[in-house]
Amino acid sequence: MSPDGRYRAGPGSVPLALGGTVIALVAALGAVAVYAFGVALADVHPLLAIAVNVIAVVGVAPTVWRWRSTPVVRWVLAGAVVGVALGWLALLVYLVVG
Repeated sequence: MSPDGRYRAGPGSVPLALGGTVIALVAALGAVAVYAFGVALADVHPLLAIAVNVIAVVGVAPTVWRWRSTPVVRWVLAGAVVGVALGWLALLVYLVVG
């Protein structure tokens, strides 16, 4: 327990295999969601897709930063970060090639 009374996860407090599975599943779902929503917005206007994605990430970033060391949630957040990055990469490829 930390001095502020909140539980902080220590190294090895969650099995890595289970955490890796959670990261992979959340990343896959997040990447598909970001890509699909971005493509729909890009069909309206490419700058709209960029603006909405940036605003969403800036809005969520403080919450992600606060929850980054909470047990179990940290694995979900890591997957979400990876998923957003993969979704953005796929969306960038779609906008450049398509």
